[in-house]
Amino acid sequence: MHTVAVLSLKGGVGKTTVALGIASAALRRGARTLVADLDPQGNATATLDPPYTEATLADVLATPVRPVLRQAVAPSAWSPEVDVLVGAEDLELLNEPGPDDDKVGNLSRALDELHDHPLRGRPYELAILDCPPSLGRLTKSALVAADSAILVTEPTMYAVSGAQRALEAIERIRDEHNPELAAVGVLVNRLRPRSHEHQFRIAELRESFGGLVMPTAIPDRLAVQQAQGACSPIHEWHSPGAQEVALTFNMVLAKILRSNRAGRHRIDREAEPPAETTGPIGRVARTADDARR
Repeated sequence: MHTVAVLSLKGGVGKTTVALGIASAALRRGARTLVADLDPQGNATATLDPPYTEATLADVLATPVRPVLRQAVAPSAWSPEVDVLVGAEDLELLNEPGPDDDKVGNLSRALDELHDHPLRGRPYELAILDCPPSLGRLTKSALVAADSAILVTEPTMYAVSGAQRALEAIERIRDEHNPELAAVGVLVNRLRPRSHEHQFRIAELRESFGGLVMPTAIPDRLAVQQAQGACSPIHEWHSPGAQEVALTFNMVLAKILRSNRAGRHRIDREAEPPAETTGPIGRVARTADDARR
């Protein structure tokens, strides 16, 4: 099972849209998928529309054992092949740093349990972690649990500084908790190709981060909001705009699955020494290059 964290440092950039688009592409590909909704807003859970559960991800983060997982994971309305680790507003209470920061490994423990002993049906091939728009304890838990991470941004004047801070956070988690974490890259969302401002900001991102900026950007199309409002995968929304977006998410998923960090890891595995480079962004870039090979 490959686990990918989808994160941003700013609300409203379409992070959940990207997480759901990847899930839609995985469904079209036939890959059994789990979406873990760590965002207290719960938008991914609302769109995937699972039945009521007795427990939520907040309970799993407190007690990552099989009986709790059984109560917190449910099939989505999309398909039995896409399950949801259900989010809740209570997650906000777990987002601030505190004396129990040792619990940041609980999500990893839960995913290891699901990988080793699936609850129902065949094992998951992909787990997508939809993070809140901050670098609090929830996002830290996701990065500890993930094999790879995608940073979502929009082509705005704040994109470079936001990407810089997020990539530095990824590197810190890699050094302190998860030596196998790979930065897949920076994914630009809501691109308007004819906008000179958007093209300028993408050039700015590429000047700062080079190959970490993914060559595929998600175009700004009304069909995305329409499909989400109908609780439908973007691949099943039949319009030219939807098909354009769906094709883009197919390419994003292919890039994720090409990563050679494809297996679940244990958080108590001995940490490997980090690669020696000149700075944090350089080290994240090297990790991403390793993942592409």
